[in-house]
This record gives sequence, structure tokens and C-alpha cells, in this order.
Amino acid sequence: MYQRDFILRMIEMLGELIAGILGKIKKGEYQQASIALENAYYNFLKEDASFFRNLNKEELTEKLLVEHNYTHGHLEMLAELFCAEAELLLAKGNRSGSIAYFEKALLLFEFVSKDSRSFSLDKQSKIQIIMQKIAEANKPSL
Repeated sequence: MYQRDFILRMIEMLGELIAGILGKIKKGEYQQASIALENAYYNFLKEDASFFRNLNKEELTEKLLVEHNYTHGHLEMLAELFCAEAELLLAKGNRSGSIAYFEKALLLFEFVSKDSRSFSLDKQSKIQIIMQKIAEANKPSL
């Protein structure tokens, strides 16, 4: 129970941090947002951002759960970071990179949602939002 409470508090803290990162992105402060993201990967998941960037979608959940002993809470945190990374890349005009991160986030949220013992409206909402963002990013620009 203690570990679960700890993970939930970490997710709440991460939510506040991501809100700040998204605020920086809206202001066009991409460098500061990027630095904050880099720090968040290490502070919350104890790995450099490059470690997660280099993971293929196909091996993402298995590698993290089996080889690194991550929990569903860790996967949710990573999914949130991937979403923020996707938003940063989209703001910078890198649609293909953005889509790749949204797809990884979607995969993680779907995995956690399916593997969970309880239904979460919040996760389902995030899944729908990410699917919309992927569809929008795939639309040809005018």
C-alpha cells in the first residue's frame, strides 16, 4: 500500500510539472521546456531521456516491466512525459516526431488500462485525447 501511495503522489507531482512544461511550450520557451523534460525523465524514472527515446514501441512495455521492474505507475508517468515530449515536438513543427511520441504514450496508456483491475475514466479520456492528437498531426497541412 505504501508503494502505491508513493507512486500516486509522484504522478500528482509529475502532473504539476507537466502543466508547467506545457505552459513553457505555449509561451514559446522550447529550450526551458526541453530542459525540464530531460530532468523529469531522470528525476521520476531514474533513466536519461535518451534511454526512453531509443526504445521501440514493440518492446516498450516488455522491456520496462521485465528488465527494469517498472510498475504500472511508472508506465503512466512515462506516458505523461511522452505526451509532453510530443507537444514540444509538435510546437517546434516536428509532426513525425510528435506522432511517434503520441503513439508510444497511447500504447502505454492502453496497456495500463487493459492490465488494470479497475476502470479509469481519466485513462480512457487520455487515450481518446491522444488518438485525436495523432489524427490531427497526421492531417496534411495547408
